[in-house]
Amino acid sequence: MFKNINLLSLNDFFLSLNDRKGDFVFFYRLNGISNDIMHFIKQYYMSAKQNGVIIDGRIPNPTPENLNYLSEMLGSDFMLDKNFLDKKLKKWLPRMSDLQRNNICSAIFSTFDDMLKAGKNQNIIKNAYIKYMCWLYYKFERIVGQLGENNLPKILYWGEISQYELQLLIALSRAGADVLLLNGAGEQAYLKLDPKSEFSTLYNINCDFPKDFNLKQIEKLISDEQNHQRILGENPNLKPCTNAWLEKTELSEILKTNRGDNKEFFYNAFIVQYGVEDTLLFSSDMCNFYQNLKNRNLLVINNQIVPPSTDEINAIKRTNYQNIEQLASHLSQNISYPNNKELEKIMKKAFIDILLKNQKQNTIQKLTSKAVYLLCWLKRYQKDLFSNWNVNSSPAVFILFHPSPSANEELFLNFLSNLPVDVVVIMPDLSQSFTFSGENLLEIRYTNSVSVTAFPSAPAKMKVSTAAYQAEREMDTLLYSNSGMYRDKQYAKADIITLQTMYEEIFILWEQELKYRTGFSANQDNVSIPVIFSKVSGVKDGQVSDYWLNIKKLITHDTIVINNLPWVSSFSPMKQFSTQFLQNGKLNKNKIKSHKNYPYNILRNEMQEHLLDKIQVLLDEKLICGTYQNGTEYTIIATALNLDKNLLRAIQKFDFTKKNPKLLFILTTEKTFSLEESIMAAFLHLIGFDILFFVPTGYQCIEQHFNQQIINEYQIGDYVYDLSVPNFNEVNEGTLSSILKRFGRSF
Repeated sequence: MFKNINLLSLNDFFLSLNDRKGDFVFFYRLNGISNDIMHFIKQYYMSAKQNGVIIDGRIPNPTPENLNYLSEMLGSDFMLDKNFLDKKLKKWLPRMSDLQRNNICSAIFSTFDDMLKAGKNQNIIKNAYIKYMCWLYYKFERIVGQLGENNLPKILYWGEISQYELQLLIALSRAGADVLLLNGAGEQAYLKLDPKSEFSTLYNINCDFPKDFNLKQIEKLISDEQNHQRILGENPNLKPCTNAWLEKTELSEILKTNRGDNKEFFYNAFIVQYGVEDTLLFSSDMCNFYQNLKNRNLLVINNQIVPPSTDEINAIKRTNYQNIEQLASHLSQNISYPNNKELEKIMKKAFIDILLKNQKQNTIQKLTSKAVYLLCWLKRYQKDLFSNWNVNSSPAVFILFHPSPSANEELFLNFLSNLPVDVVVIMPDLSQSFTFSGENLLEIRYTNSVSVTAFPSAPAKMKVSTAAYQAEREMDTLLYSNSGMYRDKQYAKADIITLQTMYEEIFILWEQELKYRTGFSANQDNVSIPVIFSKVSGVKDGQVSDYWLNIKKLITHDTIVINNLPWVSSFSPMKQFSTQFLQNGKLNKNKIKSHKNYPYNILRNEMQEHLLDKIQVLLDEKLICGTYQNGTEYTIIATALNLDKNLLRAIQKFDFTKKNPKLLFILTTEKTFSLEESIMAAFLHLIGFDILFFVPTGYQCIEQHFNQQIINEYQIGDYVYDLSVPNFNEVNEGTLSSILKRFGRSF
C-alpha cells in the first residue's frame, strides 16, 4: 500500500510518483483558505478535474437501483476475507489491473481492520462494504484504473465529511491517490472522526473559509483567468468588411475590385444564391461570371468539400482540452503562413473567433473535431486562395456549387468569410430545400430552379435543360417534396430503427413498405427506416403444423431462407487486407474502394457508401464482442466485405422507402452462429434488412457474439426439439398431416 507522508510545500502534490522517490501519497486537509493558497486550490481543482474526482458536498447514498444492481452482479453475501473482497472487486471493476485491484483490496481491508479495532461489528462493516462498492462504481470508477500510476489521480473534497466517506478516501489514498479535503465544517468536526489525526494531515493556516465559499467560485475564477490569458497573438492590422460595400443584391457585384478605401479593412463578400434568375440563360451567365474571375485566385468546389483524409487529420497537432480557451489557443498554432505574417494573424483571429462563437452549441470534443476540419481544409486550400496575396490584392473567390452543405462545411465557409475571400454558395436546384446560415450573409433568392451537375465554368461543360425537362423537374418538386410520395431511389442515406412489436404484428409488417411503418421519417437526403430484428422461441401451443404454416406465410418471392449452419464462410478474400483499411478507428473508404479486390464496385455509388457507413457503425457501436480488444475489428471488416451474390442483388435493388430485403432463419438444431455469421447478421440489420430467427428449441444460438441485447425475442410457446424443416412448397392446410409424419415430431 501507499504511505501518506508530509509534504515540503503544497506544490509537492503535483510531483509525479517517480519524482517522489517511493510509494508516497499526500492526504491533507485545509480548514480555511487564504489569498496565498487560492492559486494552489485552483491548480489542484484543475488537476482533479482532468485526472481525478471532485466531490462538492456529500457523496450521495446508494439508491435502491444502485443496491439492486450491486446485488444482481455480486450477490448479497459478505465475508470479512481479503480473497472474498478481491474476487468481488475483480468482477465489479474489471478495468483495474491486478496490481491496482490488490492495492485497493488491501487498502479497504486495512480500513475494515481499523473498524474492527474500533469495536465495529460485522454488520456495520458489511454496510461499509456495500457503500464502498457502490461509491467506487458510481463515483470513482473513472480513477480506479489509474490508482498508483505515475500521474497519481487527485481527489478534491469540499464540505463536512462523513465517517464512511473518510474511510473510503483513506482506502483510495492507500491505494495510490492524492486527497485534499477542504474541511468546511472545521477542525473539531473532523477530529470527531479521526481523533488522533492519523489519517490526514492538517495544513495549518490562520484563517477560515468564507461563509459563501463553494467550488463553483473556484471554477468561475479559473474560467475568468483563462479568458484573460487567452493567447491570440498580435492582433492583425486589417479587419473584414463583409458585404457592407455591396450596392446591389446581385452576384455580379463580386466582379468589382474598387470596394472601399479605408486602410483598416479588407473588403469581401459572403453570398448564397438559391435558385436561378433565368433557367435558359443560367449556364451561360455562370460561364461568363467564371471567365471574368479567372484573373483572381479562384477555387470552385462541386457538390461537397471532400472530408479531410487521415493523413491531413494526423498532421494537425492537438491534445485533450478542458475548455474553449485552451482549444482555440493551442489549435491556432497549426496556422502558419510565413510568406505573409499579416495574413497569418488574420487567419488565427478568424479561427479563434469562429470557435468562440460556436462553443455554446458544441461540447469541447465536438468543437475539437470541427476545428480540426477547419484547419485541414485551410491547409489544403490556402495556397490556391492566398498565393501572392497582399493588402492591395483583390480577394480570392471560393465557390461552392450545388450543395447541401454539412455542418462542418457550413462552419468552414463562415470561417472563410472572415478572410480576404469572396465566399459564394450557389444552390440552383430548389428541390434540395436547404437553408444556409451565416453571419453577415447576403441571400439572393429566385423562384426558378435548374438541375446542373457541375458549375458551368467553360462552354464544353455547359448543360442546358430543355423546357420539357424543366417542366418534369418542376412537377417532380411538387409531387415529391413533403407530400408523403417518393420517387424511386430518392434517398441516398438511411439509418435503421429497430421495431418493437407484438409477435402477431410481424405478419402484418413483413410485406409492408417501409414508408408506412411506424417510426419512418425523411429529412433532406436521409431517412430513418423501421426494421424487424427478432427471434421467435418455441412453438405456440406445441402445434407444429400451425408453426410451419405461419413460417410459410413469411416466405415471399424476395425472402432469403436459411435453415442450415454455417451460412457464412469464415474465409474472406479481403481478410488479409483488412488491417490496411482501418486507422484510428475509422475506415479508409478511398483505400477500400481503390483496392483491386474490392467486391462492391458493381453496386450503385450511394449503396456502396451506405454499406461502408454501416461497417463504420458496426465498429463504432462495438456491437460485436472483442471489437478493438483482440483484432475482431478486422474480422468485422473482412466479413462485411464478403457478401454473397444473392445478398448483393437484394441490396442493389433496395429502395429505402419501399419493401426492404428479408432474411429468415429456421434453426432447429443445437448449432450456433459463428463469429462471422453473427457479424453478418448484425451488418445486414444495420443495412436495413428485416431479419427473423425461428428457434423452436429456444436455444441461444445467435446471441453469444453480441455485446448488446439488440435482438427482440418472442417466447410464443413450448420448446420443441428434433424438428426437420419441411419443403414449404408442400406445406398447406390439406397436406400438413402427411408432412408432419415425415418431418414433425411424434405425438
